[in-house]
Amino acid sequence: MRVLLQRVKSAKVIVDDQLITEIGLGFVILLGIGKGDGDEQIRFLTDKISTLRIFEDAKNKFNYSILDVKGSAIVVSQFTLYGDVHKGRRPSFSDAALPEDAAPLVQEFAESLHQLGIPTQTGIFGAHMIIDLQNDGPVTIWLEK
Repeated sequence: MRVLLQRVKSAKVIVDDQLITEIGLGFVILLGIGKGDGDEQIRFLTDKISTLRIFEDAKNKFNYSILDVKGSAIVVSQFTLYGDVHKGRRPSFSDAALPEDAAPLVQEFAESLHQLGIPTQTGIFGAHMIIDLQNDGPVTIWLEK
């Protein structure tokens, strides 16, 4: 399971010119599900994300978590995080989970964050989405389990 986490001041997801979801301060989480991923990866990553101290205090030190700042999250399924470009000119996605396996895990991941106290919304699985965000810092973190 791979996560590209972006700290944002605001973000929204648009599909077919329709606003799907919108948040203020928090995270946009691009989530790639690999073959064989499951509950162990979800528990590890959502616990790490909920307690990751990447919000600044008054001295501009990373001392606050998303829970501390009462932030929100948007989880967007992103199979392209499994794109392998070592050979050729076109990425191979052979390590990404099949859609029928990935879709429920994306929902489970979002629900796990919500249960940890982070208001969490999702994009639409498999849709062409426009992600409009203000990356704060910028702060972008790569996590993998």
